Amino acid sequence: MKRVREAATDWRVTLKRRTAVAAVMLGLWAAGIEAKLVRLQVFDRADLAARAEGQVQHTLPAHAKRGDILDRKGRLLATSVEADSIYAVPKGITNPASTVAKLCDVFTDCTAKERQTLVDRLSSNKWSYVRRQVSDDVSKRVRALGLDGIGFLTESHRVYPNVELAAHVLGWVGIDSNGLSGIESAYDSQIRGRDGKILISTDAKRHAFDRMERPPVAGSSVELTIDEYLQHIAERELHEGVLENHAAGGSAIIMNPHTGEILALANEPTFDPNDYKSAQDVERRNRAVQDVYEPGSTFKLVTASAAIENKVMPLDQMIDTSPGRIQIGSQLIRDTENHGVLSFSDVIADSSNVGAIKIGFKVGTEHLSEYLNRYGFGHPVSRDFPGESPGIVWDPAKWNDGVLAHVSIGYQIAVTPLQMLAAVSSIANGGNYVEPRVVRAVYSDGRRYVVTPKVIRQPITPDTAATLTAIMEGVVDHGTATSAQMPGFTIAGKTGTAAKLVNHRYSSTEYNASFVGFLPSRSPALAIIVVVDSPHGKGYYGGVVSAPIFKRIADASLRYLGVGPNLNPSEPVLVAREASGPALPASAKQAPESVVSLVSDGPIGSMPELTGMSARDAMRRLMRLGITPHITGQGVVVSQRPAPGAALDGVEVSELVLDRKSITRPASGSHQ
Repeated sequence: MKRVREAATDWRVTLKRRTAVAAVMLGLWAAGIEAKLVRLQVFDRADLAARAEGQVQHTLPAHAKRGDILDRKGRLLATSVEADSIYAVPKGITNPASTVAKLCDVFTDCTAKERQTLVDRLSSNKWSYVRRQVSDDVSKRVRALGLDGIGFLTESHRVYPNVELAAHVLGWVGIDSNGLSGIESAYDSQIRGRDGKILISTDAKRHAFDRMERPPVAGSSVELTIDEYLQHIAERELHEGVLENHAAGGSAIIMNPHTGEILALANEPTFDPNDYKSAQDVERRNRAVQDVYEPGSTFKLVTASAAIENKVMPLDQMIDTSPGRIQIGSQLIRDTENHGVLSFSDVIADSSNVGAIKIGFKVGTEHLSEYLNRYGFGHPVSRDFPGESPGIVWDPAKWNDGVLAHVSIGYQIAVTPLQMLAAVSSIANGGNYVEPRVVRAVYSDGRRYVVTPKVIRQPITPDTAATLTAIMEGVVDHGTATSAQMPGFTIAGKTGTAAKLVNHRYSSTEYNASFVGFLPSRSPALAIIVVVDSPHGKGYYGGVVSAPIFKRIADASLRYLGVGPNLNPSEPVLVAREASGPALPASAKQAPESVVSLVSDGPIGSMPELTGMSARDAMRRLMRLGITPHITGQGVVVSQRPAPGAALDGVEVSELVLDRKSITRPASGSHQ
């Protein structure tokens, strides 16, 4: 009995021990589970939640719609349209290779490399684009496949409806809607707008979808000074000129010399900004503001300006250019021919290097370098072109006789076509250097903010501008640019022909040919420059290559703008207007414009004294009297018919004879 009791006792003890061990183990297990839950749900909660969300959710920027770019008349030059972009969420894709195969069947243009890249992307854990900004047809066909893990985003796609027109002015936009060149880049912060936010997720069936977290804000529209039709004219004529001269390229700019507004800017070769990636660098490069060249004889206008302003020699002084060459140190500089003895004006008109160097030596390094700076050379001239080259100008402290001689004729200095045109526009408008610009206004929040003209400085006086205008008229009238002549118009211009540096030596076959001018010369509507790079056709001189292109651009532009001839204009035809509706009551009529009282030079009803006046001032005076001027000669009025004081009864035409005896412009008659 005793053994039975002991056995029973031992069994109970063993059971209690085992129960206690099991309870302890269960408690430890429960405590471990609780600890794990606490760590996961408390300490690691944020990290795990983010990781889980990252597997099914991605946040992307919703690019704002870029503002439009318009020409000065509101015509569309650049706009944005909606386009679908295709993306992939790899977590929702079970067979990447099969998915890629189906997508490429729709795309039709997948390369082997692109297929492998897509397979790698779809096999990773990262959200990625498949193809961006696809056509409507491709978008519809991919949607019809109903592929798991494939979704669509609506993005803004930049479109240039006129293809190549004004391509270098407009620039282009990258795939992420950021401006990369031209106005698209310079005004990117205004045009781009403010991006929003899109949240992309995958549901339980592995279908991708998105929702807008924060909507984007559209960008501002920009109105340019460019005129679409003038731009077309410039591009058309430059293209034809480059082809007919077998040239490497060229630039042409049309500007309003009074306001600095660039009405057209063309480069050749050009490109399509809709497909900018296919263009070569040389095609995308804005030659007119980025490429520098030695201007050659067009720069003699700066030398002449410094000479006239500083009165280093009388304007009627004769300069001996014989025997058509001049020795400067070890270098021999030649003219195209021996011009013999020339007047100051004819040195510029006939483009004598020898004469210009002699004038330059009279001016000296100090004054000539000063006028380089006054005319803006060596500095960017427009804030609308961030990539503009400042050009190359020697430090005056390093000038010697050789540098002075070469700079006097437009060598050993590098400028851009825009810099050269801005300088000549200072002559055209009477002496003011106006900042060139290509933006006319910005539209933001329903308001139009106008960019006003900005006068930087006055490099020359109105009298000097008038003198230079008359000299430049001689260049076209009987000098090196007779091919730029247009019937009925006086044109002021200057040719330039400069050998190019090839392998550190001036080439005997490669040249830059240029012509810059303005018209009508005494009341300019337009200033135009044409630069042709490496012509190999009928010649290489600026008067042979560039002046005819200038003429064609000017002729078409003036006809488009309605600017009539300023020499011997046809008498106006007056047509009575038939009433097209009831007459307005007196209270509804507009108030008359301010009346300016004019004081005549003689008794009322008599012919005024015109002797000594410029052609422009004389024409203005006669037109006020309703008399049509018929002009012969160049310079200032030396005789007139009817004579001063003659009765005006029945007088409809006045004959004026001009000569270069004195070339001055009264301050009251200057056109600013």
